Formats: sequence, C-alpha cells, structure tokens
Amino acid sequence: MILVKPFRGLRPRPELASVVASEPYDVVSREEALEEAKGNSLSFFHINKPEVGLSPEVNLYSEAVYEKGRDNLCRFVDERTLVRDQEERFYVYKQVMKGHSQVGIVVTASLDAYEKNLIKKHEFTRPDKENDRVAHMDALNAQVGPVFLTYRAREEINVLVEKILDEVPENDFVASNNVRHIFWVVKGAEEISCLEGALNSLDTLYVADGHHRSAAAARVRQLRMKSNPHHNGNESYNYFLSVLFPHDQMQILDYNRVVMDLNGMSARGFLGELAVNFDVTGIGESSKPRSANEFHLYLDRSWYRLQANGGLIEKINFDDQVASLDVSILQDWILAPLLGIEDQRTDSRIDFVGGIRGISELEKRVDSGECAAAFALFPTRIDDLLRVADADKVMPPKSTWFEPKLKSGLVTHILD
Repeated sequence: MILVKPFRGLRPRPELASVVASEPYDVVSREEALEEAKGNSLSFFHINKPEVGLSPEVNLYSEAVYEKGRDNLCRFVDERTLVRDQEERFYVYKQVMKGHSQVGIVVTASLDAYEKNLIKKHEFTRPDKENDRVAHMDALNAQVGPVFLTYRAREEINVLVEKILDEVPENDFVASNNVRHIFWVVKGAEEISCLEGALNSLDTLYVADGHHRSAAAARVRQLRMKSNPHHNGNESYNYFLSVLFPHDQMQILDYNRVVMDLNGMSARGFLGELAVNFDVTGIGESSKPRSANEFHLYLDRSWYRLQANGGLIEKINFDDQVASLDVSILQDWILAPLLGIEDQRTDSRIDFVGGIRGISELEKRVDSGECAAAFALFPTRIDDLLRVADADKVMPPKSTWFEPKLKSGLVTHILD
C-alpha cells in the first residue's frame, strides 16, 4: 500500500519565508499569538490561529474564526505571499536547535494507510480539539499544520536525503527562539522517484506529534467522500500533510505536571503518603530527574526527589509497554490514589508544562499560589513510543514533548 506521495505545496515566496512562518497553532496561547503577530500582516498566525485578527470576545470555536482563516489564506494567495508549485514535489526540512539537528521529508501521507493502522498512533484525542481542526481544515480547504511522523531509520533513505542537503536550500533562517530552519524543494524527477520508492518500502509510520490533525484529516476526508459522487481515491483530501523524521534523530523533552490542590492533605501529610511507595529525599535546588522511575516534586517552596522504592518496583509490570512508563507510574501510584485525579485528559485540577519552558516555570506556577505542587519527569524515550504504538496501545495524555517544533506556513497542502 502507498504510505506517502509528493504534492503541490503552497509556499511563501523565498524572501518572505522567515516573516510568514509561525509556531504551530497549539503551542501558544491566544495572547502569545496576538503578540507574535502584532505588526506583521504576513504572519501565518493569521491563517492557523485566525482569532488574532478578531475581538477577544469572539469565541475561539465560532464560525467567524474559521471564516477569517479562510479569508486570510485567500488574501495570502491573491497577493502572492503564498505561491503553489506547479508540479508535485517532496520537500526536505532541517532544524538545528542548540547543537541538535534533525532532517525530515515533507510529504502527504495516505489516509487509507492511517485507517488501516499502517500509520500508528499512541494517543487518544480530545473531541473539542479534534472538532476545531475539522472545522478549520474544512473551512480553509487546506491542511496548514504538518503532522510530525517518524519511522525506524533506514540507511537507504539517509543516503538519498544527504544528497539533497548538498543542494542550495530554498529557505534558510534563524527564528526568534534561535532555532534554524532550512528548507529544500526536491525538484528532480529521479530524486522524487527514488525517495517515493524508499519511503513506500517502509512497513510502518508512527504519529509522533499531531494526533488531532491526523484524526481531523480522516474526518474531513469522510465529509468530502460523501459529498463527491465522483470520488476515486486519488483526490488530495485522501492524504494529510506530514513531515517524516528517522527515529534516531528525534528529541523528546520532559513533559511535566502541576496540580491545583493536594486533595485535602497538608504538605507534610502528602509527603508521608508518598513515602509508602517512594524514597523521598529533600534536594537543595531545582534539577531534572536523572533516570527513569525518578520524579522531582516541588512543594511548599522546596524540591524533593521521589525514587520508586523496592516495594513499588516489584508491583510494576515492566513487561507492559504502558504501565512501565514514568507517566503511567505517576498516574497509577500518585495522581489517582493520592490526589484523586483519575483522568488527566478531563480533570481541571491538573495542567501540563512542556520541558522547553524549564524547571523555573514549575516553580513560578506553584510559588504564585496558582498550583499546589509540581512534578518534573524524566523524558519518555522514542523507543518506548514505538513499543507502545507497535502493541496498538495508548500512552497517557501529554507523554511526549517533541522539540524543536515544526514551523507552520513553510508549506501548505490544498485539498483539491
């Protein structure tokens, strides 16, 4: 079965790429996006987060938001800020962040393969967020944010990509967060053919980041199929915009938690309950966990190291791909039994802080009185993600924070 294919990308004119490109819609708040887009009528936030151009009173999920996004996309095309390639292409996208580099291939991925689980998932989606992306995608008739896919690295593909990296890139700029973004257009017919053959020889692809976007694309496809009496399976809505990275180039940061209260316990009482299954040690200053099965707790302006003790280690089923994850250990042995947080997807007493924001963000949230405690976790490994997906299981929510994030706006997929 075909996993991926090239496509006619809609891209900014080369001299405008750094001005157009924005952060993904889901990693910044409305206020942060508004600040970033201020004074920049070409920011892609006007398309992927169009509420920045509307009154703060307008509901984020109102029809007016999606209509604004569609109007802005049309404006960008009419003004030739964005220009569509005449031929189907692949694209190569390299990112460099603090010495870490990763190189991905921009493709459209098959929704047939996705629905047959040849493109594997590892997270559940939230209905409200999925509905938002369905409405946005359907209104704009475009996929404007790529899904982050990974595959088990293969030397054949590495060699093909390395040859493209020797060519002159279309875009090369450093964003405000000091991440460098380099973008190549693969134009040679032989290069495209070789890449297509190599990628479609893979057995499996994995959704690393973008479960809501891929699920929304599948739903939009169903809508289009029902409304198209001449549907033949070759239409562009049968595919979704993606960037494929080899697994050994992926960088996963910690994804930490803050809780709003201690479920009626005092700080001392909570520490006493934790001591049943964890060795609790005070540590003088903030630091990140050094290994799996270790958690750092910020409570009452002090840091503590929580190390799973021998009794708990015996209780954990390390043969279970999900139960053995640190995010599951935190849920199963602290959040649910002690704090009464049964479902992290829906409970308003817990929030999530990406590791890119640093340990200081955890201290800030607790010291302000907004939260009662914070937990810093050791990052989930990419091998664990693949194991869970291969077993057709699902990770707890917010298990992985991939960094650097893919810029939106460098290429868009139009749903013809």
